[in-house]
Amino acid sequence: MGFPRTGARRVRRRAVTALLTAGVALLASACVPGTDGSQAYGPGGGPAVAVPDPAKAGKVTLTVWDQEIRGGTNGELEQLNKEFERKYPNVKIKRVARSFNDLKTTLKLAVSGNNPPDVIQANQGYPDMVSFVRAGLLAPLDNYAGIYAWNTRYPNTLLNLNRVSADGTDFGTGRLYGISQTGEYIGIYYNKDVLAKAGVKPPKTWSEFTASLARLKDRGKLPIQFGNLDKYPAIHTFGVLQGQLAATEVRDTVLGRGTGFDTAATKDAAATLADWTKRGYLPKGANGLGYDDAAKKFSAGDGGYLVTGTWLLADLKKGMGDKLGMMVPPPASAGGAPVTTGGQGLAWSITSRSKHPEVAAAYLDFITNKHAADVMTEHGVLPAVPGTAAERVDPDTVDGQMIAGWKRLSAADGLVPYLDYSTPTFFDTITAALQGVISGKTSPGDFAATLQTDYGAFMKKQRERHAVTPAPAEPK
Repeated sequence: MGFPRTGARRVRRRAVTALLTAGVALLASACVPGTDGSQAYGPGGGPAVAVPDPAKAGKVTLTVWDQEIRGGTNGELEQLNKEFERKYPNVKIKRVARSFNDLKTTLKLAVSGNNPPDVIQANQGYPDMVSFVRAGLLAPLDNYAGIYAWNTRYPNTLLNLNRVSADGTDFGTGRLYGISQTGEYIGIYYNKDVLAKAGVKPPKTWSEFTASLARLKDRGKLPIQFGNLDKYPAIHTFGVLQGQLAATEVRDTVLGRGTGFDTAATKDAAATLADWTKRGYLPKGANGLGYDDAAKKFSAGDGGYLVTGTWLLADLKKGMGDKLGMMVPPPASAGGAPVTTGGQGLAWSITSRSKHPEVAAAYLDFITNKHAADVMTEHGVLPAVPGTAAERVDPDTVDGQMIAGWKRLSAADGLVPYLDYSTPTFFDTITAALQGVISGKTSPGDFAATLQTDYGAFMKKQRERHAVTPAPAEPK
């Protein structure tokens, strides 16, 4: 789930082979040689066969719904929108920007209404993208992927995260229903001044990180700033803990081929989260503190660490300047392979009833091309496929730390998918259960059982569907 992504996205006959080893290293080796034969629709309902020219579309108002309300992503998107309008003076972009939670709540009604937007951001996985496809609300983009060479711009592992089977039952395979602008992962931001005053150096191993929490607490500092009123932040913190224990197992489960959630790793990660709360490593009443409010507190010096995504870097840097540092959650041993929750930002999709599908496709290409990647970098945003501007970033800056972390994670295949991808109802299930863990009302065992009940029921339905429905063809 690309949350504010958080921005942040299975059962299938042939699962995605690896989740998100994106970045420069993969770009050289991965591409999709073709499409699965499905159509992207041009004007009049026929297949798109040539590069669309918005200049020939007449006067167009392109309605775009997104959740890029934060400083960096809002800034880069506003710039790209203005550049698109300058390039095509006949096109006016009508942008509707909402928070992740608001978008998630209102989007399906908007897309299924009488006057749907042309372009939307849809969260990957079963709760949103798959349900939209099943309802016939999104247009397949495979032809556009060939026309614009998205098949070679993006690694196959990234494209697969935006694929849904033609019958709307499987995630990660089948037709392409979106492309993503940004890469993202859950990192650990730190306040250099707070750590230094407590005699803490940025940790290089997981044990050093956990030991530093006790030291910060002993020095009268809040170890980890954290607000979970919006519910999704706990998914990220818990996901980091769970991934440290069993990254491959968790990835397989989210992708529908694992053992499920009633596991030792799930229980141990929940126990750690509960223990952090009891020890005062997290603020009291965290379930009542908003995500943005927690970020503001951290920026003001309240907290040594903040565990959240790369999407927040630009906002934090604006308030903290050189005091801000960032790291990938440190590995078990110094120099070891890093692991964290992450993937790519919410997919940009074209609605099936868009009146201007070719203009919409040109817009998607424009906001994800090489120039767009450089604009994102200039705004402190991590592109899904970093460009030349990323290579010029000083590695000693927080932006450089973010980009270096993305490359390390890509090389190590260290990204574990967002847990809410798992089932159509998993976002609601896990966020409610995590609030219970944090408040002390839900034991780690009950937490794991609750997740497994949701996951197991969905897996059963998937098996029943596949027992009577042939698996959709894989992209060629």
